Amino acid sequence: MNKEELTLKVEKLIDDVRPYLVADGGNIKFIELTDDMIVKVELQGACHSCPMSKITLKNGVEEYIKKELPEIVSVEAVNI
Repeated sequence: MNKEELTLKVEKLIDDVRPYLVADGGNIKFIELTDDMIVKVELQGACHSCPMSKITLKNGVEEYIKKELPEIVSVEAVNI
């Protein structure tokens, strides 16, 4: 699978988890898939300032994406 195909799949997986974050007043925005297979996202709304956001990102979003796409190394939040 090439990077463009992986990017589309990552975006779809992020769309799958978005409703759970929105339900708690947050959101997540896909930023990029790096050449070394790291997904960069921006946490928004309540997720941006939540002390539990790192746990949600790693144990929720990252775990889900890596389960579906083993090529992905990690999911990291960036501040825009």
